Amino acid sequence: MRVLAVVLLAAACAAAAAAAELPEGKISTSVRRALDQPLNYARIYLADLLPRSVSRVLYLDSDLLVVDDVARLWATDLGPDAALAAPEYCHANFTSYFTDAFWSHPEYSSIFTNRARVPCYFNTGVMVIDLDRWRDGGYTAKLEYWMEVQKQEARIYELGSLPPFLLVFAGEVKAVEHRWNQHGLGGDNVAGQCRELHPGPVSLLHWSGKGKPWLRLDAGRPCPLDALWAPYDLLRRRGARDDLLAAVA
Repeated sequence: MRVLAVVLLAAACAAAAAAAELPEGKISTSVRRALDQPLNYARIYLADLLPRSVSRVLYLDSDLLVVDDVARLWATDLGPDAALAAPEYCHANFTSYFTDAFWSHPEYSSIFTNRARVPCYFNTGVMVIDLDRWRDGGYTAKLEYWMEVQKQEARIYELGSLPPFLLVFAGEVKAVEHRWNQHGLGGDNVAGQCRELHPGPVSLLHWSGKGKPWLRLDAGRPCPLDALWAPYDLLRRRGARDDLLAAVA
């Protein structure tokens, strides 16, 4: 078990190092500094980081708790064409995710024409991805194109790695039940205020936004739902950190 832990840790470190290098020079500043970190862009490069023998991946952000059988999400039917599945939120103001410079540019703003469906916002913290279709569709290059536009030509968005995904996939996503991403529990990207759960069943709790539960717990100013995170926070549980370090020593 200890050998396996060391191997897994080494593999994770190597993948993290590679993921940090891939977006080098392509990242622009955003509304929140945490969104500018290279590992925030790792999801764009999963098809490059993982062996070609891996044909499907379930991507989950690190600020969430799964409270259901995640195999159900993994088994999502992507249909004949979709490369990506995620919960969509069509009630959200889609236009707000891009700047006036984007919407006033006829070439940029026309990107959403001829999509399979009306483009809707989706949160990239929970995604089922068909890596074979991703590679065949050249989606990494398509995402990087918009990163380069943002970096070199015009400031067309403010929120890190999310907008490129919307530009490439909105309207082409295989919709998943909302229960699989009860997102926004970290509030917005500026104030990070407390929020309640959305109505309906819950399979996954996601503290997207500025307010992270571990920071609020450490500061002694938790939101009510942060209590759900506390039992699973290894660094807060007595002895858990030492046990984790001992396992890989």
